[in-house]
Amino acid sequence: MKKGWNRLYDDLAWLWPIWEDVEEYRSESELFAKLINKYAKIKVRTLLDMGCGGGKNVFHLKRHFAVMGIDRSRAMLSNAKKQNPDCDFHLGDMRKFDLKRQFDSVFINDAITYMTTKKDLLMVFNTAHKHLRPGGVMITYPDECKEKFEQNETNIWTSEADDMNITFIENQYDPNPKDDTFETTFIYLIRKNGKLRIEHDFHLCGLFTMNTWKKSLKQAGFEVHQEEGDEDTGGLPVFACTRPIPNR
Repeated sequence: MKKGWNRLYDDLAWLWPIWEDVEEYRSESELFAKLINKYAKIKVRTLLDMGCGGGKNVFHLKRHFAVMGIDRSRAMLSNAKKQNPDCDFHLGDMRKFDLKRQFDSVFINDAITYMTTKKDLLMVFNTAHKHLRPGGVMITYPDECKEKFEQNETNIWTSEADDMNITFIENQYDPNPKDDTFETTFIYLIRKNGKLRIEHDFHLCGLFTMNTWKKSLKQAGFEVHQEEGDEDTGGLPVFACTRPIPNR
């Protein structure tokens, strides 16, 4: 990892519990659970969260399913375990891990944003398909897509914890619209006991067309169902993807 890149998942992972309150993840998690039950062709009892991060979605999804999480960041897994001591978590790369078991459902949230090539995107979907039982459902959605990307979009919000006040500044920029990536830059204004500390963080993310998403999902072997998104998904659609049950 380059110095100064993806620090939110490394030396600045302690910011994650302050980033947003876990309750802000309730609405989207309930939507995902509803879609899983809507499209599943089997009884859904278990769920694998691929790229679970700090476990805020897990906190709500575990009310519906027995959840296991996997992530490549040790620091974020530490946050997830503190948030959900009753769940199992594993270290792994979402493109190629193998738990040697299958789940009734799979959930992939914004961690998939860090897939910067079509090959990586397909690898993630292949891994999800391998870990999903026939008749089960995989839920995912794009954080951004080429059709709706807003150049230089900037968001600012503030959170507080104990004697600390943090202002988060997020900027998204695509320096080359011809390729499949964009840059996200974060600036963290951290005030503690009246003293200001400023940290910078850079993230390289994938940017694909909706057609690329659907084509990759079908190539991985899924039946793809597209549902309208809401403000929790940035207005972008949600893909509820079933693994077909083989004909007997």
